[in-house]
Amino acid sequence: MALKDAAVSVKDVAALAGVSVGTVSNVLNRPERVSPETRDRVSAAISELGFVRNESARHLRAGSSRTVGLVVLDVANPFFTDVARGVEDTASAAGLAVILCNTDEKTAKENSYLDLLEEQRVRGILITPADEISDRLTDLRRRGTPVVLLDRKATGRDQCSVSVDDRKGGDLAVTHLLDSRHRRIAFVGGPTSIAQVADRLRGAKVAIKRAGLPDDALTVQIMEGLNVASGRLAIQQLLALPKRKIPTAVFCANDLLALGALQELSHQGVRVPYDMAIVGYDDIDFASAAMVPLSSVRQPRHQIGRTAAELLIEEADDTGGHKHRQVVFEPELIVRESSTRTRRA
Repeated sequence: MALKDAAVSVKDVAALAGVSVGTVSNVLNRPERVSPETRDRVSAAISELGFVRNESARHLRAGSSRTVGLVVLDVANPFFTDVARGVEDTASAAGLAVILCNTDEKTAKENSYLDLLEEQRVRGILITPADEISDRLTDLRRRGTPVVLLDRKATGRDQCSVSVDDRKGGDLAVTHLLDSRHRRIAFVGGPTSIAQVADRLRGAKVAIKRAGLPDDALTVQIMEGLNVASGRLAIQQLLALPKRKIPTAVFCANDLLALGALQELSHQGVRVPYDMAIVGYDDIDFASAAMVPLSSVRQPRHQIGRTAAELLIEEADDTGGHKHRQVVFEPELIVRESSTRTRRA
């Protein structure tokens, strides 16, 4: 009969099966060391008592678990959903589970999750930092927890990272708009403390300078968030500018901003792309399905997650031959209707 009033222990299983605690441990962890008859007896006792092993305690004794932490800026952003799928596919194939943590782009929340993951003795951590690479991450690595930067390039060669050349991505987007004869362009982004946003803005400025245009040909609109609501608000602010300063094209630092911009332009009766063109970044699935299919700078989202997980597992399982790598993927501009039709007078 199963015990109802307390959790069943290994000792309870051993007593019912008539074996030692060590034998039960071998059945659970090294069954090849136990005779088939004894294994069957212990298994029957486990089933009868409803025993569930305490994985947390076992992991603490071993010093690490079969889990990895994934810390992202915004789990509501489909970009990170696709990245997480790449991480999970790779981790699952290696027999690991993934703990997903959402920081909402807040450093304090990020640090709280890092504390929790370290307490759980995770095998390693994949993270898109909310700000600069902090001392907290350095401390984690010094104490033996591997940390791989995700969608952020490491500043040195002593750490693994997987990223995209975001400066090139920003350059691609704005060069496309310049080639379409736009001369008043807006950049809409979130906080520039987020390295990806800052790099995309730098790339946009490079394209403006290369075209021989003055700095004020690019209007920089920095919003609090990287979401649809911020995209809508950015358009309201841009349309409130003096008429001669209203841009004819907008490059958004991610697709959620771009989708919000597209919604607001439609609401305001501004024709896309005739009156204003839009280019986003990430090329999430919703980009091609928007009311006006959205031009966007594509990142290999699933591959980013898969590669980062591979590096983390390699480092965590290292026996002396691991070499840190900084993998940088190339972005690709995907041109759709939001930026391509000939503008009407």
